[in-house]
Amino acid sequence: MNLRVLLVTASLIFSVLIGLVLSRRGESTGPARSGAPTGKVRIGLSLDTLKEERWQRDRDRFVAKATELGAEVYVQSANSDDSRQMQDVEALISRGVDVMVIVPHNGEAMAKGANAALKAGLPVLSYDRLIRDADITLYISFDNFRVGVLQAEFLVNQLKGRKTNLIRIYGSKTDNNALLFKAGQDSVLQPLIDRGDLTVVFEDWALDWKPENAKKIVNAAISAKGRNIDAILASNDGTAGGAIQALTEEGLAGKVLVTGQDAELAACQRIQRGTQAMTIYKPLARLADRAAEVAVALAKRQVVIANGAVDNGFKKVPSILEEVVVVDKSNLADTVVKDGFHKAEDLK
Repeated sequence: MNLRVLLVTASLIFSVLIGLVLSRRGESTGPARSGAPTGKVRIGLSLDTLKEERWQRDRDRFVAKATELGAEVYVQSANSDDSRQMQDVEALISRGVDVMVIVPHNGEAMAKGANAALKAGLPVLSYDRLIRDADITLYISFDNFRVGVLQAEFLVNQLKGRKTNLIRIYGSKTDNNALLFKAGQDSVLQPLIDRGDLTVVFEDWALDWKPENAKKIVNAAISAKGRNIDAILASNDGTAGGAIQALTEEGLAGKVLVTGQDAELAACQRIQRGTQAMTIYKPLARLADRAAEVAVALAKRQVVIANGAVDNGFKKVPSILEEVVVVDKSNLADTVVKDGFHKAEDLK
């Protein structure tokens, strides 16, 4: 039996009603959902990891909001292991959930998990990171291309046209967001690179976003190219922390501009102290609340409003994209503190 999930793609001019059909392909790998649940909505939440502060916040807020809406959430964390995440998804299907919410470790590898959920008749919500090459129902995230643009624009504006030696630390290659951050950064930096105003002295990908891998990249850059570094474009706060650790060992912390993203407490403390220049604040509470609302609506086969579409290689996926905010020392109080994301006394 087919499931019909209606989504509305809204533009500045008009809204379009889209009927998406989730077809069961072959035999189900678990209990099939043939319609809206008659009792309490059950949500399967498959997370890549809970090692980072950011994902602990997402989980807690998502579960709290879903519970408030009368749903029950089953949470699994894969510890950045693709095989384990596939097992997690299969286990959630077996538990009879009504909708699958996935934060993929590897957006391409998790197409298999998404297809298993779809085959079982479940809507699939790709949370924050895009699942590629699969007929997923909806994608909810921040505008990650714009995150990269804002990081690069901040760097360029702060250096005010000076000739710049730059180290670039990308995220994990398995994370589609890392590719989007890089693409956004490239759109700003490439003209400067082409003119010779900016020189990328070293660049590499930080496996699994680990700070220790970012530290190794900076250590390698200094060993190969020397200490004449003006800036490090780190794609998130974890990699920024690893980079700053390497700079500290060289006596360069606070002398090299370092970017970040996620507004983690440690990063905001570094901004306050002057060793990190900026971060990108993603209002995670808003994203998690919206994701929980959407998950419940998808489970109940209700209409959902999308404000865009993102190509995942299989189709243009209806998408909900939230805005982000640049945070530096000048506006910490007016952003992360004002929103209650961090306490002022904790930033000292």
